[in-house]
Amino acid sequence: MQNFKKFVSYYKPYRFLFYLDLFCALIVSIVDLSFPQILNVLNRGLFLGESENIVKTIGFVVLGLVGLYIIKYFAQYFITSWGHIMGARMERDMRKDLFSHLQKLDFSFYDKNNTGEIMSRIVSDLFDITELAHHGPENIFMSILKLVGSFAILLMLNFKLTLILFVVTVVMIVFSFFQNKRMGAIFMSNRKKIAGVNSRVQDNLAGIRAVKSFGNEAFEKEKFSDSNMQFLESKKNSYRAMGKYHSTNSLFQGIFYTIIIGVGGLLIAQGELAGTDLALYVLYVNIYMNPIELLINFTEQFQKGWAGFLRFMEIMNTSPKIVDNPGAIELKDVKGNIEYNDVSFFYENNSVVLSHINKSISAGETMALVGPSGGGKTTFCSLLPRFYEVTGGSILIDGLDIRSLTLESLRASIGIVQQDVYIFSGNIRDNISYGRLDASDEEIYEAARNANIHDFIISLPNGYDTFVGERGTRLSGGQKQRLAIARVFLKNPKILILDEATSALDNESERHIQESLERLCENRTTIVIAHRLSTVRNADEIVVINKDGIVESGRHFDLIKNKGLYAKYYNMQFEGLEWDEIPESIKF
Repeated sequence: MQNFKKFVSYYKPYRFLFYLDLFCALIVSIVDLSFPQILNVLNRGLFLGESENIVKTIGFVVLGLVGLYIIKYFAQYFITSWGHIMGARMERDMRKDLFSHLQKLDFSFYDKNNTGEIMSRIVSDLFDITELAHHGPENIFMSILKLVGSFAILLMLNFKLTLILFVVTVVMIVFSFFQNKRMGAIFMSNRKKIAGVNSRVQDNLAGIRAVKSFGNEAFEKEKFSDSNMQFLESKKNSYRAMGKYHSTNSLFQGIFYTIIIGVGGLLIAQGELAGTDLALYVLYVNIYMNPIELLINFTEQFQKGWAGFLRFMEIMNTSPKIVDNPGAIELKDVKGNIEYNDVSFFYENNSVVLSHINKSISAGETMALVGPSGGGKTTFCSLLPRFYEVTGGSILIDGLDIRSLTLESLRASIGIVQQDVYIFSGNIRDNISYGRLDASDEEIYEAARNANIHDFIISLPNGYDTFVGERGTRLSGGQKQRLAIARVFLKNPKILILDEATSALDNESERHIQESLERLCENRTTIVIAHRLSTVRNADEIVVINKDGIVESGRHFDLIKNKGLYAKYYNMQFEGLEWDEIPESIKF
Protein backbone atom coordinates (compact mmCIF):
# COMPACT_ATOMS: atom_id res chain seq x y z
CA MET A 1 0.00 0.00 0.00
CA GLN A 2 2.88 2.35 0.78
CA ASN A 3 4.41 1.67 -2.65
CA PHE A 4 1.01 2.20 -4.28
CA LYS A 5 0.57 5.58 -2.54
CA LYS A 6 4.04 6.60 -3.68
CA PHE A 7 3.19 5.62 -7.26
CA VAL A 8 -0.07 7.60 -7.16
CA SER A 9 1.78 10.66 -5.80
CA TYR A 10 3.59 11.02 -9.14
CA TYR A 11 0.23 11.82 -10.79
CA LYS A 12 -0.28 14.97 -8.67
CA PRO A 13 1.67 17.44 -10.89
CA TYR A 14 -0.29 16.20 -13.92
CA ARG A 15 -3.79 16.01 -12.46
CA PHE A 16 -5.30 18.08 -15.28
CA LEU A 17 -3.83 15.77 -17.93
CA PHE A 18 -4.86 12.74 -15.92
CA TYR A 19 -8.50 13.79 -15.54
CA LEU A 20 -8.67 14.89 -19.16
CA ASP A 21 -7.27 11.50 -20.21
CA LEU A 22 -9.97 9.72 -18.19
CA PHE A 23 -12.65 12.03 -19.66
CA CYS A 24 -11.47 11.11 -23.16
CA ALA A 25 -11.56 7.43 -22.14
CA LEU A 26 -15.16 7.97 -21.01
CA ILE A 27 -16.07 9.42 -24.42
CA VAL A 28 -14.45 6.50 -26.27
CA SER A 29 -16.30 4.01 -24.06
CA ILE A 30 -19.67 5.72 -24.56
CA VAL A 31 -19.22 5.78 -28.35
CA ASP A 32 -18.31 2.07 -28.40
CA LEU A 33 -21.27 1.16 -26.19
CA SER A 34 -23.74 3.29 -28.15
CA PHE A 35 -23.22 1.83 -31.64
CA PRO A 36 -24.97 -1.55 -31.07
CA GLN A 37 -27.82 0.25 -29.33
CA ILE A 38 -28.16 2.71 -32.23
CA LEU A 39 -28.24 -0.24 -34.62
CA ASN A 40 -30.89 -1.91 -32.47
CA VAL A 41 -33.06 1.23 -32.51
CA LEU A 42 -32.71 1.50 -36.28
CA ASN A 43 -33.60 -2.19 -36.76
CA ARG A 44 -36.71 -1.90 -34.59
CA GLY A 45 -37.79 1.50 -35.90
CA LEU A 46 -36.48 3.21 -39.01
CA PHE A 47 -35.52 0.12 -41.00
CA LEU A 48 -39.05 -1.34 -40.55
CA GLY A 49 -40.64 1.76 -42.10
CA GLU A 50 -41.17 2.87 -45.69
CA SER A 51 -38.15 3.12 -48.00
CA GLU A 52 -38.77 6.82 -48.76
CA ASN A 53 -38.61 7.60 -45.06
CA ILE A 54 -35.40 5.58 -44.75
CA VAL A 55 -33.79 7.53 -47.62
CA LYS A 56 -34.77 10.87 -46.08
CA THR A 57 -33.55 9.96 -42.60
CA ILE A 58 -30.48 7.82 -43.19
CA GLY A 59 -28.35 10.83 -44.25
CA PHE A 60 -28.88 12.49 -40.87
CA VAL A 61 -28.10 9.21 -39.13
CA VAL A 62 -24.85 8.89 -41.10
CA LEU A 63 -23.88 12.52 -40.34
CA GLY A 64 -24.60 11.91 -36.67
CA LEU A 65 -22.43 8.79 -36.63
CA VAL A 66 -19.64 10.61 -38.50
CA GLY A 67 -19.78 13.40 -35.91
CA LEU A 68 -19.71 10.84 -33.13
CA TYR A 69 -16.63 9.12 -34.54
CA ILE A 70 -14.86 12.44 -35.15
CA ILE A 71 -15.32 13.16 -31.46
CA LYS A 72 -13.94 9.70 -30.71
CA TYR A 73 -10.98 10.43 -33.04
CA PHE A 74 -9.91 13.49 -31.04
CA ALA A 75 -10.47 11.68 -27.73
CA GLN A 76 -8.41 8.73 -28.92
CA TYR A 77 -5.68 11.05 -30.22
CA PHE A 78 -5.43 12.75 -26.82
CA ILE A 79 -5.28 9.40 -25.01
CA THR A 80 -2.54 8.06 -27.29
CA SER A 81 -0.40 11.21 -27.47
CA TRP A 82 -0.81 13.29 -24.32
CA GLY A 83 -1.55 10.26 -22.18
CA HIS A 84 1.82 8.80 -23.13
CA ILE A 85 3.50 12.19 -22.63
CA MET A 86 2.08 12.27 -19.09
CA GLY A 87 3.53 8.79 -18.48
CA ALA A 88 6.92 9.85 -19.88
CA ARG A 89 6.96 12.90 -17.59
CA MET A 90 6.22 10.70 -14.60
CA GLU A 91 9.06 8.38 -15.62
CA ARG A 92 11.34 11.43 -15.87
CA ASP A 93 10.30 12.56 -12.38
CA MET A 94 10.97 9.12 -10.93
CA ARG A 95 14.37 8.96 -12.59
CA LYS A 96 15.21 12.45 -11.29
CA ASP A 97 14.14 11.50 -7.76
CA LEU A 98 16.15 8.29 -7.94
CA PHE A 99 19.29 10.10 -9.14
CA SER A 100 18.88 12.77 -6.44
CA HIS A 101 18.46 10.08 -3.78
CA LEU A 102 21.58 8.29 -5.02
CA GLN A 103 23.53 11.52 -4.45
CA LYS A 104 22.49 11.43 -0.78
CA LEU A 105 23.53 7.84 -0.08
CA ASP A 106 26.84 7.37 1.66
CA PHE A 107 29.90 5.38 0.65
CA SER A 108 28.74 2.24 2.48
CA PHE A 109 25.84 1.88 -0.01
CA TYR A 110 28.21 2.00 -2.98
CA ASP A 111 30.59 -0.40 -1.25
CA LYS A 112 27.82 -3.03 -1.33
CA ASN A 113 26.12 -2.28 -4.69
CA ASN A 114 27.49 -2.71 -8.19
CA THR A 115 27.43 0.32 -10.48
CA GLY A 116 25.96 -1.70 -13.36
CA GLU A 117 23.02 -2.83 -11.22
CA ILE A 118 22.36 0.73 -10.08
CA MET A 119 22.45 1.85 -13.73
CA SER A 120 19.92 -0.88 -14.56
CA ARG A 121 17.51 0.53 -11.98
CA ILE A 122 17.88 4.06 -13.32
CA VAL A 123 17.42 3.10 -16.98
CA SER A 124 15.93 -0.37 -17.58
CA ASP A 125 13.69 -0.74 -14.53
CA LEU A 126 11.87 2.53 -15.20
CA PHE A 127 11.51 1.90 -18.95
CA ASP A 128 8.05 0.30 -18.63
CA ILE A 129 6.85 2.85 -16.08
CA THR A 130 5.64 5.14 -18.91
CA GLU A 131 3.24 2.52 -20.23
CA LEU A 132 2.05 1.53 -16.76
CA ALA A 133 1.51 5.12 -15.62
CA HIS A 134 -0.46 5.95 -18.75
CA HIS A 135 -2.38 2.77 -19.54
CA GLY A 136 -2.99 1.64 -15.97
CA PRO A 137 -5.77 4.02 -14.84
CA GLU A 138 -7.05 4.51 -18.39
CA ASN A 139 -7.38 0.79 -19.17
CA ILE A 140 -8.98 0.02 -15.82
CA PHE A 141 -11.41 2.95 -16.16
CA MET A 142 -12.42 2.08 -19.74
CA SER A 143 -12.69 -1.60 -18.91
CA ILE A 144 -14.96 -1.00 -15.91
CA LEU A 145 -17.20 1.31 -17.98
CA LYS A 146 -17.51 -1.14 -20.84
CA LEU A 147 -17.89 -4.18 -18.59
CA VAL A 148 -20.58 -2.60 -16.41
CA GLY A 149 -22.38 -0.98 -19.36
CA SER A 150 -22.35 -4.03 -21.61
CA PHE A 151 -23.19 -6.37 -18.72
CA ALA A 152 -26.23 -4.26 -17.77
CA ILE A 153 -27.46 -4.31 -21.37
CA LEU A 154 -26.83 -8.08 -21.65
CA LEU A 155 -28.91 -8.62 -18.49
CA MET A 156 -31.75 -6.67 -20.04
CA LEU A 157 -31.50 -8.66 -23.27
CA ASN A 158 -31.49 -12.08 -21.55
CA PHE A 159 -31.10 -12.64 -17.83
CA LYS A 160 -30.48 -16.41 -17.87
CA LEU A 161 -27.79 -16.39 -20.56
CA THR A 162 -25.98 -13.49 -18.92
CA LEU A 163 -25.81 -15.24 -15.53
CA ILE A 164 -24.11 -18.24 -17.17
CA LEU A 165 -21.57 -15.88 -18.82
CA PHE A 166 -21.02 -14.19 -15.45
CA VAL A 167 -20.03 -17.53 -13.88
CA VAL A 168 -17.44 -18.06 -16.65
CA THR A 169 -16.15 -14.52 -16.08
CA VAL A 170 -15.62 -15.21 -12.35
CA VAL A 171 -13.63 -18.36 -13.22
CA MET A 172 -11.48 -16.26 -15.59
CA ILE A 173 -10.85 -13.69 -12.85
CA VAL A 174 -9.81 -16.35 -10.31
CA PHE A 175 -7.43 -17.95 -12.83
CA SER A 176 -5.97 -14.55 -13.79
CA PHE A 177 -5.40 -13.62 -10.12
CA PHE A 178 -3.29 -16.69 -9.31
CA GLN A 179 -1.45 -16.64 -12.64
CA ASN A 180 -0.65 -12.95 -12.12
CA LYS A 181 1.05 -13.68 -8.80
CA ARG A 182 3.29 -16.21 -10.52
CA MET A 183 4.03 -13.84 -13.40
CA GLY A 184 4.92 -11.05 -10.95
CA ALA A 185 7.68 -13.16 -9.40
CA ILE A 186 8.96 -14.13 -12.86
CA PHE A 187 9.12 -10.52 -14.10
CA MET A 188 10.94 -9.48 -10.92
CA SER A 189 13.44 -12.25 -11.65
CA ASN A 190 13.81 -10.86 -15.19
CA ARG A 191 14.69 -7.45 -13.76
CA LYS A 192 17.36 -8.93 -11.52
CA LYS A 193 18.83 -11.02 -14.33
CA ILE A 194 19.07 -8.09 -16.78
CA ALA A 195 20.67 -6.07 -13.96
CA GLY A 196 23.28 -8.83 -13.77
CA VAL A 197 23.90 -8.54 -17.50
CA ASN A 198 24.27 -4.75 -17.23
CA SER A 199 26.60 -5.17 -14.28
CA ARG A 200 28.78 -7.61 -16.21
CA VAL A 201 28.97 -5.28 -19.24
CA GLN A 202 29.79 -2.24 -17.09
CA ASP A 203 32.49 -4.13 -15.21
CA ASN A 204 34.05 -5.39 -18.44
CA LEU A 205 34.04 -2.06 -20.28
CA ALA A 206 35.38 -0.15 -17.27
CA GLY A 207 38.27 -2.61 -17.02
CA ILE A 208 38.75 -3.25 -20.74
CA ARG A 209 42.43 -2.28 -20.61
CA ALA A 210 43.09 -4.80 -17.87
CA VAL A 211 41.15 -7.44 -19.82
CA LYS A 212 43.24 -6.90 -22.94
CA SER A 213 46.53 -6.61 -21.10
CA PHE A 214 45.99 -10.06 -19.57
CA GLY A 215 44.51 -11.48 -22.78
CA ASN A 216 41.39 -12.60 -20.93
CA GLU A 217 38.82 -11.72 -23.60
CA ALA A 218 37.68 -15.35 -23.86
CA PHE A 219 37.23 -15.56 -20.06
CA GLU A 220 35.15 -12.37 -20.07
CA LYS A 221 33.01 -13.71 -22.92
CA GLU A 222 32.39 -16.83 -20.87
CA LYS A 223 31.35 -14.80 -17.80
CA PHE A 224 29.05 -12.62 -19.92
CA SER A 225 27.60 -15.68 -21.63
CA ASP A 226 26.72 -17.13 -18.24
CA SER A 227 24.83 -13.98 -17.16
CA ASN A 228 23.22 -13.72 -20.57
CA MET A 229 22.07 -17.35 -20.41
CA GLN A 230 20.56 -16.83 -16.96
CA PHE A 231 18.57 -13.93 -18.36
CA LEU A 232 17.43 -16.08 -21.28
CA GLU A 233 16.21 -18.81 -18.90
CA SER A 234 14.31 -16.21 -16.91
CA LYS A 235 12.74 -14.86 -20.11
CA LYS A 236 11.79 -18.40 -21.14
CA ASN A 237 9.94 -18.84 -17.84
CA SER A 238 8.11 -15.56 -18.36
CA TYR A 239 7.10 -16.44 -21.91
CA ARG A 240 5.86 -19.89 -20.81
CA ALA A 241 3.78 -18.24 -18.09
CA MET A 242 2.47 -15.66 -20.57
CA GLY A 243 1.67 -18.41 -23.08
CA LYS A 244 -0.35 -20.30 -20.47
CA TYR A 245 -2.05 -17.10 -19.37
CA HIS A 246 -3.08 -15.86 -22.82
CA SER A 247 -4.01 -19.29 -24.26
CA THR A 248 -6.17 -20.18 -21.23
CA ASN A 249 -7.99 -16.87 -21.40
CA SER A 250 -8.45 -17.39 -25.14
CA LEU A 251 -10.03 -20.75 -24.28
CA PHE A 252 -12.41 -18.99 -21.89
CA GLN A 253 -13.39 -16.59 -24.67
CA GLY A 254 -14.16 -19.56 -26.90
CA ILE A 255 -16.31 -20.98 -24.10
CA PHE A 256 -18.19 -17.66 -24.00
CA TYR A 257 -19.19 -17.92 -27.64
CA THR A 258 -19.93 -21.65 -27.38
CA ILE A 259 -22.33 -20.97 -24.50
CA ILE A 260 -24.00 -18.19 -26.49
CA ILE A 261 -24.63 -20.48 -29.47
CA GLY A 262 -25.69 -23.48 -27.38
CA VAL A 263 -27.82 -21.81 -24.71
CA GLY A 264 -29.02 -19.13 -27.14
CA GLY A 265 -30.24 -21.81 -29.56
CA LEU A 266 -32.17 -23.56 -26.77
CA LEU A 267 -33.77 -20.27 -25.69
CA ILE A 268 -34.79 -19.51 -29.29
CA ALA A 269 -36.31 -23.00 -29.56
CA GLN A 270 -38.29 -22.36 -26.35
CA GLY A 271 -39.43 -18.99 -27.64
CA GLU A 272 -37.64 -17.05 -24.86
CA LEU A 273 -35.22 -15.28 -27.25
CA ALA A 274 -35.67 -13.86 -30.76
CA GLY A 275 -33.02 -14.46 -33.43
CA THR A 276 -32.50 -10.70 -33.91
CA ASP A 277 -31.96 -10.32 -30.16
CA LEU A 278 -29.32 -13.07 -30.27
CA ALA A 279 -27.44 -11.13 -33.00
CA LEU A 280 -27.60 -7.98 -30.86
CA TYR A 281 -26.52 -10.04 -27.85
CA VAL A 282 -23.42 -11.19 -29.75
CA LEU A 283 -22.54 -7.55 -30.56
CA TYR A 284 -22.66 -6.66 -26.88
CA VAL A 285 -20.74 -9.78 -25.93
CA ASN A 286 -17.99 -8.52 -28.26
CA ILE A 287 -18.00 -5.23 -26.35
CA TYR A 288 -18.06 -7.19 -23.07
CA MET A 289 -15.10 -9.30 -24.18
CA ASN A 290 -13.07 -6.34 -25.41
CA PRO A 291 -12.23 -4.91 -21.95
CA ILE A 292 -11.55 -8.43 -20.64
CA GLU A 293 -9.05 -8.95 -23.47
CA LEU A 294 -7.66 -5.46 -22.80
CA LEU A 295 -7.08 -6.30 -19.16
CA ILE A 296 -5.51 -9.64 -20.08
CA ASN A 297 -3.01 -7.90 -22.38
CA PHE A 298 -2.48 -5.15 -19.82
CA THR A 299 -1.48 -7.69 -17.18
CA GLU A 300 1.91 -8.30 -18.79
CA GLN A 301 2.48 -4.56 -19.07
CA PHE A 302 1.47 -4.05 -15.45
CA GLN A 303 3.74 -6.79 -14.13
CA LYS A 304 6.75 -5.41 -16.00
CA GLY A 305 6.10 -1.82 -14.92
CA TRP A 306 5.28 -2.71 -11.33
CA ALA A 307 8.36 -4.93 -11.01
CA GLY A 308 10.47 -2.00 -12.21
CA PHE A 309 8.73 0.36 -9.78
CA LEU A 310 9.31 -1.99 -6.85
CA ARG A 311 13.04 -2.11 -7.62
CA PHE A 312 12.94 1.69 -7.89
CA MET A 313 11.37 1.83 -4.43
CA GLU A 314 14.01 -0.51 -2.98
CA ILE A 315 16.57 2.24 -3.47
CA MET A 316 14.19 5.09 -2.59
CA ASN A 317 13.45 3.31 0.72
CA THR A 318 17.17 3.05 1.49
CA SER A 319 17.86 5.84 3.96
CA PRO A 320 21.24 7.58 3.90
CA LYS A 321 23.11 6.79 7.09
CA ILE A 322 25.04 10.04 7.12
CA VAL A 323 22.85 13.15 7.10
CA ASP A 324 22.75 16.55 8.73
CA ASN A 325 21.85 16.14 12.38
CA PRO A 326 18.96 18.23 13.78
CA GLY A 327 20.20 21.75 14.47
CA ALA A 328 23.38 21.32 12.42
CA ILE A 329 25.32 24.55 11.96
CA GLU A 330 27.56 25.82 9.17
CA LEU A 331 31.31 25.65 9.57
CA LYS A 332 32.59 29.20 9.07
CA ASP A 333 35.93 31.00 9.37
CA VAL A 334 37.83 27.72 9.38
CA LYS A 335 41.24 27.78 11.00
CA GLY A 336 41.99 24.07 10.61
CA ASN A 337 42.57 22.69 14.09
CA ILE A 338 41.69 18.98 14.06
CA GLU A 339 41.26 16.59 16.99
CA TYR A 340 40.59 12.84 16.96
CA ASN A 341 39.27 11.96 20.43
CA ASP A 342 39.16 8.21 21.20
CA VAL A 343 37.98 7.50 17.65
CA SER A 344 37.00 3.95 16.67
CA PHE A 345 35.55 2.58 13.46
CA PHE A 346 34.40 -0.85 12.34
CA TYR A 347 32.41 -2.13 9.39
CA GLU A 348 28.99 -3.78 9.56
CA ASN A 349 30.63 -7.21 9.79
CA ASN A 350 32.29 -5.94 13.01
CA SER A 351 35.79 -6.03 11.53
CA VAL A 352 37.74 -3.35 13.41
CA VAL A 353 39.67 -0.80 11.31
CA LEU A 354 40.50 1.87 13.90
CA SER A 355 40.41 1.52 17.66
CA HIS A 356 40.66 4.33 20.26
CA ILE A 357 42.68 6.77 18.15
CA ASN A 358 43.75 10.05 19.76
CA LYS A 359 45.55 12.64 17.66
CA SER A 360 45.61 16.42 17.28
CA ILE A 361 46.73 18.51 14.32
CA SER A 362 47.25 22.24 14.76
CA ALA A 363 46.10 24.70 12.14
CA GLY A 364 48.55 25.00 9.24
CA GLU A 365 50.52 21.88 10.19
CA THR A 366 51.19 18.85 7.99
CA MET A 367 50.74 15.37 9.42
CA ALA A 368 51.83 12.31 7.43
CA LEU A 369 50.29 8.86 7.85
CA VAL A 370 52.46 5.87 7.00
CA GLY A 371 52.06 2.16 7.55
CA PRO A 372 51.04 -1.08 5.85
CA SER A 373 48.09 -1.37 3.48
CA GLY A 374 44.87 -2.08 5.35
CA GLY A 375 46.19 -0.39 8.48
CA GLY A 376 43.43 2.24 8.47
CA LYS A 377 45.19 5.26 6.92
CA THR A 378 42.54 5.95 4.27
CA THR A 379 39.75 5.28 6.79
CA PHE A 380 41.39 7.75 9.20
CA CYS A 381 41.08 10.41 6.49
CA SER A 382 37.62 9.34 5.23
CA LEU A 383 36.12 9.87 8.68
CA LEU A 384 37.05 13.58 8.65
CA PRO A 385 34.61 14.64 5.86
CA ARG A 386 32.09 12.05 7.19
CA PHE A 387 32.29 9.72 4.19
CA TYR A 388 31.89 7.15 6.96
CA GLU A 389 30.57 7.75 10.46
CA VAL A 390 32.72 7.11 13.51
CA THR A 391 31.44 4.22 15.60
CA GLY A 392 33.09 5.54 18.74
CA GLY A 393 34.63 8.80 19.96
CA SER A 394 34.49 12.11 18.13
CA ILE A 395 36.33 14.27 15.61
CA LEU A 396 36.54 18.02 16.12
CA ILE A 397 37.36 20.86 13.74
CA ASP A 398 38.14 24.11 15.52
CA GLY A 399 36.55 22.62 18.63
CA LEU A 400 33.28 21.67 16.89
CA ASP A 401 32.14 18.06 16.56
CA ILE A 402 31.89 17.36 12.82
CA ARG A 403 28.51 15.68 13.47
CA SER A 404 27.15 19.06 14.61
CA LEU A 405 28.09 20.65 11.26
CA THR A 406 26.20 20.63 7.98
CA LEU A 407 27.69 18.19 5.51
CA GLU A 408 27.85 20.85 2.81
CA SER A 409 29.89 23.31 4.87
CA LEU A 410 32.09 20.53 6.32
CA ARG A 411 33.03 19.10 2.92
CA ALA A 412 33.41 22.57 1.40
CA SER A 413 36.22 23.14 3.91
CA ILE A 414 38.13 19.99 2.95
CA GLY A 415 40.03 19.35 -0.28
CA ILE A 416 41.05 15.83 -1.32
CA VAL A 417 43.65 14.68 -3.85
CA GLN A 418 43.67 10.93 -4.33
CA GLN A 419 45.94 8.48 -6.10
CA ASP A 420 43.09 7.26 -8.32
CA VAL A 421 41.94 10.54 -9.80
CA TYR A 422 38.51 10.66 -11.42
CA ILE A 423 38.35 12.77 -14.56
CA PHE A 424 34.87 13.47 -15.93
CA SER A 425 34.06 13.06 -19.60
CA GLY A 426 34.21 16.55 -21.12
CA ASN A 427 36.87 19.20 -21.61
CA ILE A 428 39.74 20.37 -19.42
CA ARG A 429 37.99 23.60 -18.43
CA ASP A 430 34.95 21.74 -17.08
CA ASN A 431 37.13 19.32 -15.11
CA ILE A 432 39.06 22.09 -13.37
CA SER A 433 35.96 24.22 -12.72
CA TYR A 434 34.44 21.23 -10.90
CA GLY A 435 36.39 22.56 -7.90
CA ARG A 436 34.21 25.69 -7.93
CA LEU A 437 31.44 25.79 -10.48
CA ASP A 438 31.11 29.60 -10.56
CA ALA A 439 34.83 30.24 -11.14
CA SER A 440 35.87 32.69 -13.86
CA ASP A 441 38.22 31.74 -16.68
CA GLU A 442 41.04 33.71 -15.09
CA GLU A 443 40.60 31.86 -11.80
CA ILE A 444 40.69 28.56 -13.68
CA TYR A 445 43.90 29.60 -15.45
CA GLU A 446 45.50 30.66 -12.15
CA ALA A 447 44.59 27.31 -10.55
CA ALA A 448 46.18 25.51 -13.53
CA ARG A 449 49.36 27.59 -13.18
CA ASN A 450 49.59 26.70 -9.50
CA ALA A 451 49.18 23.03 -10.43
CA ASN A 452 52.00 23.27 -13.04
CA ILE A 453 49.72 22.28 -15.93
CA HIS A 454 48.77 25.60 -17.58
CA ASP A 455 51.66 25.50 -20.08
CA PHE A 456 50.72 21.97 -21.13
CA ILE A 457 47.06 22.92 -21.60
CA ILE A 458 47.72 25.95 -23.81
CA SER A 459 50.07 23.84 -25.96
CA LEU A 460 47.10 21.69 -26.98
CA PRO A 461 45.28 22.57 -30.24
CA ASN A 462 42.03 23.35 -28.39
CA GLY A 463 43.58 24.51 -25.14
CA TYR A 464 41.19 24.44 -22.21
CA ASP A 465 38.42 23.17 -24.52
CA THR A 466 40.32 19.95 -25.27
CA PHE A 467 38.17 16.84 -24.84
CA VAL A 468 39.82 14.46 -22.34
CA GLY A 469 37.89 11.24 -23.13
CA GLU A 470 36.09 8.93 -20.72
CA ARG A 471 37.87 8.95 -17.34
CA GLY A 472 40.56 11.13 -18.94
CA THR A 473 41.95 8.38 -21.18
CA ARG A 474 43.66 10.99 -23.42
CA LEU A 475 45.77 12.24 -20.51
CA SER A 476 48.73 10.68 -18.73
CA GLY A 477 48.62 9.80 -15.05
CA GLY A 478 50.64 12.86 -14.11
CA GLN A 479 48.45 15.18 -16.19
CA LYS A 480 45.29 13.82 -14.59
CA GLN A 481 46.85 14.25 -11.17
CA ARG A 482 47.69 17.89 -11.87
CA LEU A 483 44.14 18.54 -13.09
CA ALA A 484 42.91 17.17 -9.75
CA ILE A 485 45.31 19.46 -7.90
CA ALA A 486 44.08 22.42 -9.96
CA ARG A 487 40.53 21.61 -8.85
CA VAL A 488 41.57 21.79 -5.20
CA PHE A 489 43.44 25.07 -5.78
CA LEU A 490 40.19 26.44 -7.19
CA LYS A 491 38.18 25.11 -4.25
CA ASN A 492 40.68 26.73 -1.85
CA PRO A 493 39.87 24.70 1.31
CA LYS A 494 41.55 25.25 4.68
CA ILE A 495 42.00 21.50 5.26
CA LEU A 496 43.74 19.22 2.76
CA ILE A 497 43.92 15.44 2.43
CA LEU A 498 46.53 13.93 0.10
CA ASP A 499 45.88 10.20 -0.32
CA GLU A 500 49.02 8.70 -1.93
CA ALA A 501 48.85 11.46 -4.53
CA THR A 502 52.25 10.69 -6.10
CA SER A 503 52.72 6.97 -5.49
CA ALA A 504 51.90 5.83 -9.06
CA LEU A 505 53.90 8.42 -11.01
CA ASP A 506 57.26 8.52 -12.74
CA ASN A 507 60.05 10.64 -11.30
CA GLU A 508 59.54 13.55 -13.72
CA SER A 509 55.79 13.73 -13.08
CA GLU A 510 56.36 13.35 -9.34
CA ARG A 511 58.75 16.29 -9.33
CA HIS A 512 56.22 18.60 -11.04
CA ILE A 513 53.38 17.39 -8.83
CA GLN A 514 55.44 17.60 -5.63
CA GLU A 515 56.15 21.25 -6.41
CA SER A 516 52.46 22.00 -6.91
CA LEU A 517 51.52 20.04 -3.79
CA GLU A 518 54.00 21.98 -1.66
CA ARG A 519 52.44 25.18 -3.00
CA LEU A 520 48.97 23.80 -2.29
CA CYS A 521 49.83 22.85 1.31
CA GLU A 522 50.97 26.36 2.26
CA ASN A 523 48.85 27.78 5.10
CA ARG A 524 46.58 24.71 5.13
CA THR A 525 46.14 21.93 7.64
CA THR A 526 47.26 18.88 5.69
CA ILE A 527 47.00 15.13 6.21
CA VAL A 528 49.24 13.15 3.85
CA ILE A 529 49.09 9.42 3.18
CA ALA A 530 52.30 8.33 1.49
CA HIS A 531 54.13 5.16 0.61
CA ARG A 532 57.16 7.07 -0.72
CA LEU A 533 58.54 8.19 2.59
CA SER A 534 60.93 10.61 0.91
CA THR A 535 57.90 12.84 0.19
CA VAL A 536 57.01 13.30 3.88
CA ARG A 537 60.40 13.95 5.42
CA ASN A 538 59.49 17.58 6.05
CA ALA A 539 56.11 16.88 7.66
CA ASP A 540 55.52 18.50 11.06
CA GLU A 541 54.56 15.07 12.39
CA ILE A 542 54.74 11.55 10.99
CA VAL A 543 52.30 9.01 12.43
CA VAL A 544 52.90 5.29 11.93
CA ILE A 545 49.60 3.42 12.00
CA ASN A 546 48.72 -0.24 11.56
CA LYS A 547 45.98 -2.67 12.63
CA ASP A 548 47.04 -2.17 16.29
CA GLY A 549 46.53 1.59 16.06
CA ILE A 550 49.15 4.35 16.30
CA VAL A 551 52.50 2.66 16.81
CA GLU A 552 54.78 5.70 16.93
CA SER A 553 54.79 9.36 15.92
CA GLY A 554 57.27 12.20 15.64
CA ARG A 555 59.42 14.04 13.14
CA HIS A 556 61.40 12.24 10.47
CA PHE A 557 64.85 12.37 12.06
CA ASP A 558 63.57 11.46 15.51
CA LEU A 559 61.79 8.38 14.15
CA ILE A 560 64.89 7.32 12.22
CA LYS A 561 66.97 7.54 15.40
CA ASN A 562 64.40 5.44 17.29
CA LYS A 563 65.03 2.59 14.82
CA GLY A 564 61.39 1.59 15.07
CA LEU A 565 58.80 0.63 12.47
CA TYR A 566 59.17 3.91 10.54
CA ALA A 567 62.93 3.43 10.28
CA LYS A 568 62.31 -0.10 9.01
CA TYR A 569 59.95 1.14 6.27
CA TYR A 570 62.32 3.96 5.38
CA ASN A 571 65.31 1.66 5.06
CA MET A 572 63.35 -0.82 2.94
CA GLN A 573 63.10 1.85 0.26
CA PHE A 574 66.88 1.81 -0.14
CA GLU A 575 66.85 -1.54 -1.97
CA GLY A 576 66.87 -3.65 1.17
CA LEU A 577 70.10 -2.28 2.66
CA GLU A 578 70.66 -3.13 6.29
CA TRP A 579 70.75 -0.30 8.82
CA ASP A 580 74.51 -0.50 9.27
CA GLU A 581 75.02 -0.37 5.49
CA ILE A 582 73.13 2.91 5.00
CA PRO A 583 75.38 5.99 4.82
CA GLU A 584 75.30 8.16 7.90
CA SER A 585 74.31 11.19 5.78
CA ILE A 586 71.13 9.37 4.75
CA LYS A 587 70.41 7.97 8.21
CA PHE A 588 70.52 11.32 9.93
